[in-house]
Amino acid sequence: MPSGDVLPTATRGGFGARLWSRELSTYPESGTRRYNLFLVVAITVALYYELYVNGGVAPLILGQLQIPFPAFVLILAFGNLAGAFASLLAGLTDRLGRANLVVIGLGIVSAITLFVVPNLHSETGYAVTYGVVAFIEGIILVATPALIRDFSPQVGRATAMGFWTIGPVLGSLMVSLVTTYTLPIYGTWQSQYVICGIIGLCIFIVALFSLRELAPALRDQLMVSERDRVLIEARAKGLDIEASLRNPWRQMMHLDIVGSALGVSLLLLFYFTAVAFGTIYLMTVFDLSIAEANSVANWAWGSNAVALIIAGLVSDRLRVRKPFMLAGGIGAGLFMYLYLSLIGTHPSVATLSWVTAGQSILGGFAYTTWMASFTETVEAHNPALTATGLAVWGWIIRVVVTLCFLSLPKVIDSVTPLVEAPYFLGQLKSILAAHGTPGADLMAHIGAIKAAAAAAPVQWRTWYFICIAGVGVFLACIFVMRGRWSPAAARADEAAHNVLVAQELAKLKRA
Repeated sequence: MPSGDVLPTATRGGFGARLWSRELSTYPESGTRRYNLFLVVAITVALYYELYVNGGVAPLILGQLQIPFPAFVLILAFGNLAGAFASLLAGLTDRLGRANLVVIGLGIVSAITLFVVPNLHSETGYAVTYGVVAFIEGIILVATPALIRDFSPQVGRATAMGFWTIGPVLGSLMVSLVTTYTLPIYGTWQSQYVICGIIGLCIFIVALFSLRELAPALRDQLMVSERDRVLIEARAKGLDIEASLRNPWRQMMHLDIVGSALGVSLLLLFYFTAVAFGTIYLMTVFDLSIAEANSVANWAWGSNAVALIIAGLVSDRLRVRKPFMLAGGIGAGLFMYLYLSLIGTHPSVATLSWVTAGQSILGGFAYTTWMASFTETVEAHNPALTATGLAVWGWIIRVVVTLCFLSLPKVIDSVTPLVEAPYFLGQLKSILAAHGTPGADLMAHIGAIKAAAAAAPVQWRTWYFICIAGVGVFLACIFVMRGRWSPAAARADEAAHNVLVAQELAKLKRA
């Protein structure tokens, strides 16, 4: 790890004390900052890979564990609800620190993924383990972007948040890529959890020994650029931390925080649908194989990852967020409409790939810049309550996703017969070979499969129109957030801030 000053408590005591004490007493040099930013991103990728791995093999899990689709959706819904309340608990990281929660959470989730889930044989066991993982992920959802914010001045915030946002996306990409290339070799859904768990434990070991965080007096201040470093360290010596943390939830209950968090949650309805049900959707509506469905996902998540970084770099260069949110949101909505217009047709895998890639690119532009703008909006109220503001967002997004998952089976009730169809057809062949003709029950089952196949396109089209409506709400919420529309005005704000910093430093020198 690059060098960086650590509080004296980090170097005293036994081995356990050294592992537990992670605070940096001075604002770190760029090498240490970048290392910790990279490590937080790696942790985020691993955690989301472990959370999303079920999506790549969902049809196999549902078939082998005999989980009806409505029950599977309920498992996801209540897991997200557990994550919502875990997000609120994560607001305590403003007081207790962030790094240890992240490291411990990664270790627990990786152990469950590697050792517990592959040995499950029931719907109940699957539901319990998913709930535990989702609860821990709800905490990490708040703690990791808070760490990113701590180590990134506003001038580079969109780029840093772009890298953090890559976490969920690369987690999804890992699912589709690893499934595409290893499932044909191993042939079981359990193999995907084993691979995922091993990767998670490797990253956990690195983080256990090297992840650091800023001391409270440093992280509780606003840092616009690296020029503020000396001033922040000087202020930290006299900062009243307790005063800045009083009534944290009341300080965050503002329209620009709550409204924008709701808006981005609705923007991401399409994303969460793709993560949880994308493979099922492509297999049941377009009759793709599981390998073809994951191939489409590879293009979607890969292009999204690239877009997140490009959007962050360009937004930081121009010093504005809102134009990217607006253009990205409108473009993502248009590609969603194009995507649903393919329902009921017979598009090629290539066509599905470029349409999903287009939606992912534009959605990435909107989301990266929103993350940067949201943390800056929270800082405008109180930079000491970054994790509390992110906890509000984490709770809202998880509640919205829970309601989304509870609503989806009511809109789409055709999935279970179609997911079970391959297993049923295998049984049907055995029965026909033994008895020659199917009975009344089998004929009824065949009829249910045909009816589901006819209903699926209409039902999925309805659901994606709901997702497009969510984009409309997001676009309206952009206008309540802090930040400039004009690059010239943003540069003028930065110049004025630099003048104030210079004046305060001059006062400190004279004192």
